[in-house]
Amino acid sequence: MKRRDALLGALSLSTLFIAEETAHLSEAQAAGPAEAPFDGNTVREAARALAAEAYKAPSESLPAPLSDIGYDQYRDIRFRPDQSLWRPEGLPFQMQLFHRGFLYKPRVEIFEVSEGRARPVRYNPDLFTFQNMQRPPNEDLGFAGFRLHAPINRPEYYDEVCAFLGASYFRALGKGHIYGLSARGLALNTADPKGEEFPLFRSFWVEKPREGVNAITVHALLDSPSCAAAFRFAIRPGPTTIFDVESTVYPRTDITTVGVAPLTSMFWFSPLNRAGRDDWRPAVHDSDGLLMLTGRGERIWRPLNNPRDLQVSIFSDVNPRGFGLMQRRRDFASYEDLEARYEKRPSLWIEPIGDWGQGAVHLVEIPTNTEIHDNIVAFWRPKDPLKAKGEYRYTFRMHWCNEAPVDPGLGRITAVYSGAGTQQGLRYFVLDAEGGALRDLPADAKPELIVTANQGEIRNPVAYRNPESGGWRIAFELAPGDIRGIELRAELRSGTQPLAETWLYRWTA
Repeated sequence: MKRRDALLGALSLSTLFIAEETAHLSEAQAAGPAEAPFDGNTVREAARALAAEAYKAPSESLPAPLSDIGYDQYRDIRFRPDQSLWRPEGLPFQMQLFHRGFLYKPRVEIFEVSEGRARPVRYNPDLFTFQNMQRPPNEDLGFAGFRLHAPINRPEYYDEVCAFLGASYFRALGKGHIYGLSARGLALNTADPKGEEFPLFRSFWVEKPREGVNAITVHALLDSPSCAAAFRFAIRPGPTTIFDVESTVYPRTDITTVGVAPLTSMFWFSPLNRAGRDDWRPAVHDSDGLLMLTGRGERIWRPLNNPRDLQVSIFSDVNPRGFGLMQRRRDFASYEDLEARYEKRPSLWIEPIGDWGQGAVHLVEIPTNTEIHDNIVAFWRPKDPLKAKGEYRYTFRMHWCNEAPVDPGLGRITAVYSGAGTQQGLRYFVLDAEGGALRDLPADAKPELIVTANQGEIRNPVAYRNPESGGWRIAFELAPGDIRGIELRAELRSGTQPLAETWLYRWTA
């Protein structure tokens, strides 16, 4: 199992206590009361005020031995699970905290909100057990993040639903899932030569759950040198776990390289892209493709790649209907890994709400030679820059799911393979498409296959029935010549009507 999955899965977290001390929100708020009124505008007002100030990084100071611990020691910091917040009351959710240390040094303020009042959560080292290391001193160290639990897989057990830990990263699970890809509050300067800027969630306000209500609300204050932002997450766990997200961004400076609703995942290799991967498994990835539903209604499937050099793909659009990183292959035989269980990793679909205007979905693919690092990023970037002292709102729904909630009327690309062609220098591609309109084609149907390349030459394109799957198989050869990077596109149509989603791929030598 990858270390980052073992970390969240194995950590046990602490009891929560209501604090009576001052909250450390920002320099301007530090003198406020330990308990304060809270409503739907509180975090937006805090973000607006924070953006008007110069950026000040959060404290990362920790006493020994916490200041220099590694992964294994951090994993051994455990809590008493019987002390989770709200557990004695039998409410639908329980909350637990992450200790600071290892990669997670910045202090994050956590508040419980109840009856219109926000009360900070107090740190106490006695809430944790510190295996094979010295107990920290009795001082207010604060926390690194938190996670929420609720029944998903069976009614009597509180499964982990989501975790907010590290910068602005968070992850969630639906029924039967184990952790895979992550989301972030914002992405700034991703794949930019001047270096990426990683915003931080500085504070969280978690509303106390209500008896009999399968939903919980989390508010978050984000901060970075370029901007501050307010987030509201309405979380509903289930077979598909839903996050309804309201975000408001307040730039300190003009921002031209923002990523809205960013997703981060891992792709090492698949049957389409395993050159040079000397590994016994058929595939290793948390996600295998980018799915998009454009503003004009075209559904696009773009398999992921692990390129030799960093590459960025840009898909321009107006008011996108959705995009996300999918894990399509759900059978164990596609991975054969009894430990990592990649077939159980969730997909994540972003459904924009309201008018997002002109912009583009960006896909960043970073070379990697291991499965322990996330190397895939996808996000929406608006066409126009975010201006300093402005206010920008983005509302969307996140579906942590097996399959994206899109119209099933079109066939899906379920598998893609590639290998040597019939002559030296040619590449052979095979695509399988199933379901939707393809299921209803008559036995004598002859759908039109359109395969194009922006460079090189397409040869011998053919589409025929796949009797094993009941779908259709597409095959063609690519003659790249001396070209080292080619954009491919394949469509299966009946007249002017698409029968399956559009397949896109960037082939690289």
